[in-house]
Amino acid sequence: MHKYLSVIISAYNEENNIVPLYQKLKKNLTTLQKKSLFSQYEICFVNDGSTDATEEKIKAIVKKDTRTKLISLRQNFGKSIALQTGFQYTRGDVIITLDADLQDDPDDIVNFINKIDEGYDLVSGWKINRHDPLEKKVMSKIFNFITAKISGIPLHDFNCGFKAYRREVVESLYVYGEFHRYIPLLALRNGFKIGEIPVTHHKRLSGKSKFGTERYLRGMFDAISAVFLLKFYDRPMYFFGKIGLALFAAGFLICSYLSALWFSGQAIGHRPLLILGVLFLLIGFQSFSLGFIANLVVDNAAKPDKSVFIRQIINGEEGHDL
Repeated sequence: MHKYLSVIISAYNEENNIVPLYQKLKKNLTTLQKKSLFSQYEICFVNDGSTDATEEKIKAIVKKDTRTKLISLRQNFGKSIALQTGFQYTRGDVIITLDADLQDDPDDIVNFINKIDEGYDLVSGWKINRHDPLEKKVMSKIFNFITAKISGIPLHDFNCGFKAYRREVVESLYVYGEFHRYIPLLALRNGFKIGEIPVTHHKRLSGKSKFGTERYLRGMFDAISAVFLLKFYDRPMYFFGKIGLALFAAGFLICSYLSALWFSGQAIGHRPLLILGVLFLLIGFQSFSLGFIANLVVDNAAKPDKSVFIRQIINGEEGHDL
């Protein structure tokens, strides 16, 4: 049995969904606790700079339920920062994340816990039957197909926010930008075992979807970064060094060939091949230098203090501004 379960809900302008989600989640968690799947639980709402009544709705919940917590960010920083903040300020041995739009079903939490108990460190949801607009479903299929191919991780739904993590996983992560989509890649890089289960998906009944084509375009750039981090995070010289070695070797061979011609009495100053050879030598040397600098950055990197994003934390009836 797990000692402590934390549920993180990131919310941005979901005023009509917060209360029914909480009621359904509370009922589900109470039932699971009685079945001894965990001894304690907490619900952490992260208000990601909402401009509607989302924060007020959550405050009303927190005032009545001491097992709930509200973290309000200073502005809309995006889902990655919201999740990272939730990871930092929760205590669970197992952490569940789900969206605030009522499309994720809390009844699936038991399946996530069971999958974790099978020995997985991170379990991602798979929305097999999606109840979303056609445009969103098509873009998501393309996105997931490409990401699975370039990453080598056979997941069907990287973008599903419904996930379960062991505490060790979230403590190893730093999520920013659009990297919430690639948490399984980051976890795999750190040596954790990744699993996937099908989840129930409901049609959005209230509120506006935050989906936009531009989000997937930004996500594709982060996909390239994520795959690079997966393979070369702690050894960037392996990437830049190979490029530098290949270019330097090509430049050396070209310049050696031209030098032999020059010693034989042929003029080489007007030949474009000379410029190409020197260019390869310079770029090869620069690539090696970049690799050394990247290694120094990795060795001395310091993660920023995530508390700078937070405006207020409320636990039960207590709250303080930061």
